[in-house]
Amino acid sequence: MSKVRVAIICGGKSSEHEISCISANGILNAIDRSTFEPVLIGITKSGKWLLLPEDTSFIIQNGALPTVPESGLEVSVTSHGLFSGGKNLAIDIAFPILHGPYGEDGTIQGLFEMIGLRYVGSGVLASAVSMDKSYAKPIFAAAGLKVAPGTVVTSTSFDLPSNLKYPLFVKPVRSGSSRGTTKVKQVSELKAAVESALAFDTKVIIEQAVAGKEIECAVLQSEGKTIVSPVGQIVVSSKYEFYDFQAKYLDDSMQLIFPELPAGVEDKIQAAALIAFNAAGCEGLARVDFFYSDSGEVVINEINTMPGFTPLSVYPKLIEKSGINYQQLITKLIKTAQTRSASITR
Repeated sequence: MSKVRVAIICGGKSSEHEISCISANGILNAIDRSTFEPVLIGITKSGKWLLLPEDTSFIIQNGALPTVPESGLEVSVTSHGLFSGGKNLAIDIAFPILHGPYGEDGTIQGLFEMIGLRYVGSGVLASAVSMDKSYAKPIFAAAGLKVAPGTVVTSTSFDLPSNLKYPLFVKPVRSGSSRGTTKVKQVSELKAAVESALAFDTKVIIEQAVAGKEIECAVLQSEGKTIVSPVGQIVVSSKYEFYDFQAKYLDDSMQLIFPELPAGVEDKIQAAALIAFNAAGCEGLARVDFFYSDSGEVVINEINTMPGFTPLSVYPKLIEKSGINYQQLITKLIKTAQTRSASITR
């Protein structure tokens, strides 16, 4: 029986290019090669698609993050599939391990739909909605979930609604990995924070900070069932104001723990994760992030349709707590992708 050829697509034009490469490295090392034949495709920061050598190693070296090289054997996308060097790469499934704009926002999913290529993860609409916090929040609220008060701005001239009290979080509406995100404690810091976020996006969300625990929950669709993981808590070193890019990726200041919560709270968070997953129309996988406030409220922060995917990332660690290891997780996601329709845009 021939192996299923899986295109692991990484890099991309977003600010999360490097994190995508690290995630791809994890998948490449762990994928079950008795069943699957991985084909590594890198998208450069300028947007070129390249066929990368199978022995490519994307690792952090001396604090330097890996990137897709700007030159190599180009890949062309056609209605007959992906080609390189005049040959059809005969891809069966795409695994777009792309985080952020152009990869997690419905754009590449639309491309796959157009050429009839099955892929891992959510469809066009769910990806686009989940990526844009200003659209996702009203959907969550309409589904009965509690969201933090906030406002969306597109420039540095705006009036802050009177219901918003400091401290506030200022973040790009469609960026991830906390790039461009600032915690603002007083009015004098607000304009610079909005300017910083506008460097990453044309829309910026200003949100009330929620005092409490940062709680994450993983959702996985496999064999017709939806699995919701135990909940984990992100604990960050006291030297960081919040769980920012540096804390996430560049030093060991983040810990994922499995907290003791009051009776019934974990069930409530798991139920909310499932509601959010279904309300946004997600498929395959998602990590749903919450705050469990000091006053005992469960507040949804956001949903990630293609979360960080290294063996040490939060999503695989949460799923592992459900009894599914990293290699099994990769297998389940690809098998779920094989069962989806390849011709109906979602």
